[in-house]
Amino acid sequence: MTMKSSKMYRERILDHYRNPRRYGHLSPLTFSHTGENASCGDELTFDVRLADDGETIEEVSFRGDGCAISLASASMLAEQLPGMTVEEVVELDREDALEKLGVEISPMRIDCAILAERVVQDGIDECVPRDSSD
Repeated sequence: MTMKSSKMYRERILDHYRNPRRYGHLSPLTFSHTGENASCGDELTFDVRLADDGETIEEVSFRGDGCAISLASASMLAEQLPGMTVEEVVELDREDALEKLGVEISPMRIDCAILAERVVQDGIDECVPRDSSD
């Protein structure tokens, strides 16, 4: 990664941190789920509304307190989720979250970067009925 592209990604992270997209409460919603990063205290809540098919994410909002990495990652994920299916979200992994940020994250900050993804996936696991044969 060049210095120029690294700077661009850092500016993008700061922009999402300072001006988070889809920040707030959602109503009506299908589920709301809160999670935290126990190592640093970051906490995020995601509100999700599924479409009538029960499988496609129609709308998302989030709120919380945390570092620039966790809030920027949440903002970026909240922009990405509408239109995705529940199964597509469940299949997201750590590399997807890190790729969205676009910069190398220190090992101590990985949990901050993946917190948003984990909160939404845990919410799906706990609140959305799915075929157990998947």
